[in-house]
Amino acid sequence: MSRQALALGLLLAAFALAPLVAGPYLLSVLVVVMYFAYVGQAWNIMMGFAGQLSLGHTLYVGLGAYTSAALFVHLGVPAVFGLFASVAVAALAGGIIGSLGFRFGVKGVYFALLTIAFAEFTRISFEHIPGLGGPAGLFLPVGDRSGIDLIHLRGHPLMFYYLILAMTVGIFLLCRRLVHSRLGYTWLAVREDQEAAAALGINVFRAKLYAVMLSAGLTALGGVFFAFYYNNLFPNQAFGMNRSIEIILAPIVGGLGTLFGPILGALILTPLGELITAVTEAMGFKAAGIKQLCYGLALLAIVKFLPDGVWPWIRARLGLEQDQDGKEGQ
Repeated sequence: MSRQALALGLLLAAFALAPLVAGPYLLSVLVVVMYFAYVGQAWNIMMGFAGQLSLGHTLYVGLGAYTSAALFVHLGVPAVFGLFASVAVAALAGGIIGSLGFRFGVKGVYFALLTIAFAEFTRISFEHIPGLGGPAGLFLPVGDRSGIDLIHLRGHPLMFYYLILAMTVGIFLLCRRLVHSRLGYTWLAVREDQEAAAALGINVFRAKLYAVMLSAGLTALGGVFFAFYYNNLFPNQAFGMNRSIEIILAPIVGGLGTLFGPILGALILTPLGELITAVTEAMGFKAAGIKQLCYGLALLAIVKFLPDGVWPWIRARLGLEQDQDGKEGQ
């Protein structure tokens, strides 16, 4: 067994056994850690593996959350069935954005601006749809919190804890499989040099579109979890720019294009955010945006001193192996 596999096993065991010793507050923090590790990994597929920058990724969180929640509230569709509609809607939205952008040669920062534009358009639109609650929000019935109902995603907080743990492990294993697949190597070629990839006969448009749609669909699953865990949705909350920034920070801080990066980044940033909130409240200092300011300072420090992220630095110090492309590693 490699040292990386051992480290992953120990981390998984720690999370699996945490409910035995942790209180409700700590468990809620760990849920948020795993949630951002999950959606960060989904974003990592698009940017870290395929090199397509999205700054409006919260669009897919919001679409996934609102689709499943609206079907549940208005039509009584169980969450386990609504999630298929959520994934389809988000993947379709990603396909539309990708097709428009890539067909017209939009790339880099301009493609990122296109993703922001779609997210903002959707946010404003949802504020004016009465059936979705508008700015007043869409609320889900809480239900019985003592049992376990995976069909409707209603039940005890521990159910949600182990559900997001399973989702995080699942997307990690999926991404590990992807980076060693033919599609993963195609994304690598596109990420490094699109023109050279096209010259080698790679269908660059299709490769990028696959990355966007897969990332969008997986992110939508995170949105479904978000909706049924918090039981309320607001357009500014679900589609806001702040949420997009939080999604992308974990993989950037942890290590863009790596498998452990989003997990490590979430483990660093989420407790940091909770600490900042606790300290500022204890000091009676409640200025809006203080958490985002501290996140920005942390990001500047990472860019300055660890431009590849925290995980590649740790991996180099411990002498752990890296995968074949020289950047992507567990």
